[in-house]
Amino acid sequence: MVTAEFKHGFIKTNQINLHYVSQGMGKLMLMLHGFPEFWYSWRHQIAEFASDYHVVAVDMRGYNDSDKPKDVSAYQMSELLADVRGVINGLGYEDCILVAHDWGGVIAWNFVYEYPEMIEKLIVMNLPHPAKLFEGLKTWTQLQKSWYIFAFQIPWLPELIFQANNYQAIASIFVDMAIDKSAFPPEVLTKFQNAAAKPGALTAMINYYRANFKFFSKNTAKDWNISNIPTLMIWGEADTALGKELTYGTSLYVRNIQIKYIQDCSHWVQQERPELVNQYLRSFLNN
Repeated sequence: MVTAEFKHGFIKTNQINLHYVSQGMGKLMLMLHGFPEFWYSWRHQIAEFASDYHVVAVDMRGYNDSDKPKDVSAYQMSELLADVRGVINGLGYEDCILVAHDWGGVIAWNFVYEYPEMIEKLIVMNLPHPAKLFEGLKTWTQLQKSWYIFAFQIPWLPELIFQANNYQAIASIFVDMAIDKSAFPPEVLTKFQNAAAKPGALTAMINYYRANFKFFSKNTAKDWNISNIPTLMIWGEADTALGKELTYGTSLYVRNIQIKYIQDCSHWVQQERPELVNQYLRSFLNN
């Protein structure tokens, strides 16, 4: 991986500017990160697939160097979907291979149902199909793991906690959850801390949870049809935030689904086990 070769750019979409990093040429492979990350979480994948694709990893709105609207409503799902659509079209494409993790996965699942014609293949890491997530949030087991969703609804307090001690809580999210803690050396953690410390970023990042709280609580399994998009799900089995059982029964909602489980691996699957993740990606994309 040679980060110096990454090309930085900005694209105007949905009335805001989004920062992105790209490498390679060809079919578009668009990567969506999660919380509390930014494009850098895809550092092991960008260079790996740039020989075959135009790989673009965006900073989602509110993150790192992208614009940070102040209103909570600016982070509702409809706006996030419009951002992704605008990126694809703005880069000169009609469709893409969509790769996503965590919150990026929430957006990607919804995007596939809203704009199926714009997705050739879907790859989601450690974020279940929405129907399975909603089903899980009705259980005490998953509710205990998802306590932070409710905590993030409190104004200002989450920001104060994350800001304390030079954003130590941001670093702790990665290190405490990771099985292989060597995947997050100090220089990597510093990058995530610095991104979260940019003016307006932390509140914007948490506003994803605030703006979509009702969205999560109102949706039910009956709202989801069967997706025909070829889909790969990669799942770190030691995820302490989302239980492995949330992946069971995904085939009820996705006709062409493959699921690859990775033992002794946390929620941060593409950073913790990049070689294996890239292998699974390559195999899926070549079929």
